Amino acid sequence: QVQLVESGGGLVQAGGSLRLSCAASGDIFGINVMGWYRQAPGKQRDLVATLTTGGSTAYADSVKGRYTISRDDAENTVYLQMNTLKPEDAARYSCNLIQWNDRNYWGKGRLVTVSS
Repeated sequence: QVQLVESGGGLVQAGGSLRLSCAASGDIFGINVMGWYRQAPGKQRDLVATLTTGGSTAYADSVKGRYTISRDDAENTVYLQMNTLKPEDAARYSCNLIQWNDRNYWGKGRLVTVSS
């Protein structure tokens, strides 16, 4: 089993910045990719950013140039730096981890609120 614990997020004014962290623990091996997804009320969950073990990143078009995903391998932690936040970025952001065997794990999520 893998546990994902997120931290960060909160309330920020439009144009501001926030950072999310996701610490993985447990049976951590063979991680293929870690990433962040978000879900706003009444909407589907969408991919925000992913980071493979090899270092490849992918971003949703809506966050390109504003968000950066990174990781600290020593701490088994992945980060999401969010800059120039917009009201439409407000959502619950959840961390995701996929292992080599396609096992999929999710964190509980953190709320990001952006005031206009």
